[in-house]
Amino acid sequence: MILDERATEICIVLLTGIGDVVHGLPVANAIKDADRTRRITWVAEPAPAAVLREHPSVDHVIVFRKNDGPEGLTRLRDDFRGLRFDLTMNMQRHFKGVFPTVFSGAPTRLGLDREKVREGVWRFSNHHIERGPWAHTQDMLLRFLDSLGIPRPDPLEWRITFSEAELADQARFFDGLPDGPVVGLVLGSNVVRKDWPAERYVELSDAIADRHGATVLLVGGPAERERAAADLIVARSKATPISTLADDVRRMMWTVGGCDVLVSPDSGPLHLAHALGVPVVGLYGHTNPARVGPYSRFHDLVVDAYHDPGETPDPAATRARSGRMDRIRAADVVERVDRAFAHYVPPARRRANPTEDRK
Repeated sequence: MILDERATEICIVLLTGIGDVVHGLPVANAIKDADRTRRITWVAEPAPAAVLREHPSVDHVIVFRKNDGPEGLTRLRDDFRGLRFDLTMNMQRHFKGVFPTVFSGAPTRLGLDREKVREGVWRFSNHHIERGPWAHTQDMLLRFLDSLGIPRPDPLEWRITFSEAELADQARFFDGLPDGPVVGLVLGSNVVRKDWPAERYVELSDAIADRHGATVLLVGGPAERERAAADLIVARSKATPISTLADDVRRMMWTVGGCDVLVSPDSGPLHLAHALGVPVVGLYGHTNPARVGPYSRFHDLVVDAYHDPGETPDPAATRARSGRMDRIRAADVVERVDRAFAHYVPPARRRANPTEDRK
């Protein structure tokens, strides 16, 4: 048995991507719920590590600054000194997950099956999850629970938590906005080919303001291409969108959590919105929504330019399809935003005659 009652110190290695860390949270919750005496340490890179702050199922976070090269590895090794683990779960496909897995010193190291990893990563685990077909990223990570003998939770819970100070900041910010609904537009992702053209956000922003009387927030980080997109949208849109771009993951999180609807390409904010219960319109062309789209809800809001007409969605399709984000028309996204308001936004948050209100 991989996990027995004596195993109390658990290390999770899931380093990269806010969305990946969000997908790992139900696994941590289930492990903790099965035995509240267990302590969970999570190793993550700086941006996704911020998601874990305040989380009730994560006792300790080790930040791996892999971009610092040898110095980052030295600090990572030092951070593991004095710690003892019964089990380490390496959920990474790539070699960078090997370093914390080895440094943890855990006698039991559970990893992905050989077919799902690269660069010989499987060799550094002495147990592997059961082989199976490619599936949605969330389902792939839930297989770790199957190997541990822990039932998959139903429904899934992510339990993203904010401090009282963060909730006060959120309330202060949203109370300062005009009355009415708020729609967030996420301008970028970690791969430029997943981004939607900035000019189309201009058309979308104006349509949202006219059709729903909504305040439009531009959501994202400090990357130059995101700032350039925000500048273009603010300059050309008649809806006077508000830029909230900042180098602060926690602020981005509570901004997403305060929106009535979010529009986003495949990105960390999209998966945060899903986990927080915020209706999210997912824009997919470069990546496969059957594998990395919203997991358990809001499927009807996805704009899918990845699959061709008549093609059956298959999570086993892992290859990116470049150039397809251009296929998504603003009208397609407006239709999904309309659907989000009709099906998910409480009536009290809608405006009956938004165009008239704006006159």
